[in-house]
Amino acid sequence: MVKMRQRREGGAEPVPEIPEVAFSAPAGRPAGVEVMTLAELRERADACQLSTPHRPGFHHLLRLDRGRLVHSVDFREHVLAPGDLLWSRPGQVQHFGDLNGAEGLLVLFEAGFLDPATAAAARIEDWYGPAVRHPEGAAAQAVDDALRQLHREFGALGGLPLEVHLEVLRHLLAVLVLRAAHPGGAANSGPGRVGAGRREGAEACEAGETYLRFRDAVEREFTRSRRVADYARSLGYAPRTLSRATEAAAGVGAKEFIDRRVVLEAKRLLAHGDQSAARIADRLGFADATNFSKFFQRRAGTTPIAFRAAVRGGSGREQNSGTGREQSSGTGREQNSGTVAGGGAGA
Repeated sequence: MVKMRQRREGGAEPVPEIPEVAFSAPAGRPAGVEVMTLAELRERADACQLSTPHRPGFHHLLRLDRGRLVHSVDFREHVLAPGDLLWSRPGQVQHFGDLNGAEGLLVLFEAGFLDPATAAAARIEDWYGPAVRHPEGAAAQAVDDALRQLHREFGALGGLPLEVHLEVLRHLLAVLVLRAAHPGGAANSGPGRVGAGRREGAEACEAGETYLRFRDAVEREFTRSRRVADYARSLGYAPRTLSRATEAAAGVGAKEFIDRRVVLEAKRLLAHGDQSAARIADRLGFADATNFSKFFQRRAGTTPIAFRAAVRGGSGREQNSGTGREQSSGTGREQNSGTVAGGGAGA
């Protein structure tokens, strides 16, 4: 349910908060995971909740089978086409568009439901991972097989002792998230290129390790420094090495990567609370509110106050925020989006 803040000084209207949603297992079902069709979600969830932005504390893994669906993750809209796989992670602000006409399967699960080895191999805590994936061919078939088997097993409660049923679900979910996280498989270097393939693979592994170290450092330190040189010095790399590794792994340079993380945190603080620009500036390491506002407007295309007003509008639509949209299919136009509710059909 959307909470209402206390009436502000001067009689201003209360501001709706974006609620945090905890996982809630359906009655009689094992805790930690739930699998449902989008048709079941439409039947069980309130339409108003489905159109209200929220911040779940659990994973959403959705595969669209038919129709078209708009989903927003951390203020970026994605247009899903059949076959697309969407993965949103705990703590990310998200909302759905119109679910009518969209058919598919949705898996909700808590991070602790998976064993640590699977969680690490699937990088389920990688908040920088792509929200939408587009598996094709054999990879798409493998994801489909894992998803449908998990759905069948979830609905087969009673066929096995509960503790055994729970372990089966855990193993099937592990297969699904591993397939979803690594849809491409290993590249074939081809005849005559074994040595070259090994060298390229070693270089790619080294660049990937550099990126992961940089990514983790940014997550720890982005409120203290926005300078690539500071991260390079602390990690023992040249700034250019960090930029090349980040460009290869994330598609943007190191400075852009840092700035995007700062902007995302600023948007979350603006959307979730009533802190002033000066307070947010201090939390994010800016000298004052003026510098923060200039940075935010340059990076997001709007002022902090205008962004806060837009994201809290009744429709939940972010206007003029410069956050961009992603479209999975070339057909159809972008449309305004609403929000999905949370665990136990959220509802």
